[in-house]
Amino acid sequence: MNAFELPVSELVPHDGPMCLLDAIESVATDTLTTRVVPRGDGMFDEHGTIGAWVGLEYMAQTMAALAGWERRKQGLLPRVGLMLGTRRYHCHVPHFVVGQPLLVTATREFEADNGIGVMQCRIETLDRQVLAEALLSAYQPDDLQHFLKEHA
Repeated sequence: MNAFELPVSELVPHDGPMCLLDAIESVATDTLTTRVVPRGDGMFDEHGTIGAWVGLEYMAQTMAALAGWERRKQGLLPRVGLMLGTRRYHCHVPHFVVGQPLLVTATREFEADNGIGVMQCRIETLDRQVLAEALLSAYQPDDLQHFLKEHA
């Protein structure tokens, strides 16, 4: 099984228009890069641009793709993860342009046995100009329904 042969929906538990990633570009130990082409589908676009804040979701879904790829390699299905927060989200542009392809990379910095992980993420143009970068933390519970019931 090759990550590039799988549709993103096989790695990220998002359906339809909520899956913002278009393809897996590269994968290595602890790092995965996706391609995103911001869409003018009315969900996030405003006058041909996407607000820079959506970059956090591009990053979070790329983190999920890395976790999903690692689970698929073990013969397991991807699990839902919860973004806990971000530190140092620096966006060097006020928005992303609809139709301009982006590369989004997530690199694992730390992962604890309890399901909490931290990844360094960045968004770049195809010619590798850095548009945004951040450190994101997420939690992937073993049993999402049990976790939600306990913390409701």
